[in-house]
Amino acid sequence: MMLKKFYKFIILPYTIFLLYLMFFGMGRFRNEDHIVRIKPIISTVWFIQETISWFDIIKIVLRNVVMFIPFGFLGWIFPQLNNLKNLIITFVSTIVIVEALQYFSRLGVFDVDDVILNTFGVFLGWQMKRILEIKFSKFVLNNSTKCIN
Repeated sequence: MMLKKFYKFIILPYTIFLLYLMFFGMGRFRNEDHIVRIKPIISTVWFIQETISWFDIIKIVLRNVVMFIPFGFLGWIFPQLNNLKNLIITFVSTIVIVEALQYFSRLGVFDVDDVILNTFGVFLGWQMKRILEIKFSKFVLNNSTKCIN
């Protein structure tokens, strides 16, 4: 229960912070052109080839996964998102809209690899949520779902 309450309290500010980073943070600038990268994996391979530092490569790829792990826990707020299929469909729909807004505003790039990596982060979060609910149920479950002796 403590974890769910904390999550419900923190997820909205976290989402706003993440949107800020996606549009204005991390050295973002307005591109002169609209950029779309729709070939899966190709843009990541290109990025790796063009980047000198392995640290930068790992940092950016991990950031695209790790920063989206919290959205795998959305089932704690919206019970229909406890179902993985519903969660993934909802998330992919939402992240495609965000990527499109980056494209149209030229404050980022519409990159299918970002969608794939972000979605993988949500999947990892969903798996972590399941493990937490099984292993630490007394800290996660609501009082109404606890067994009464």
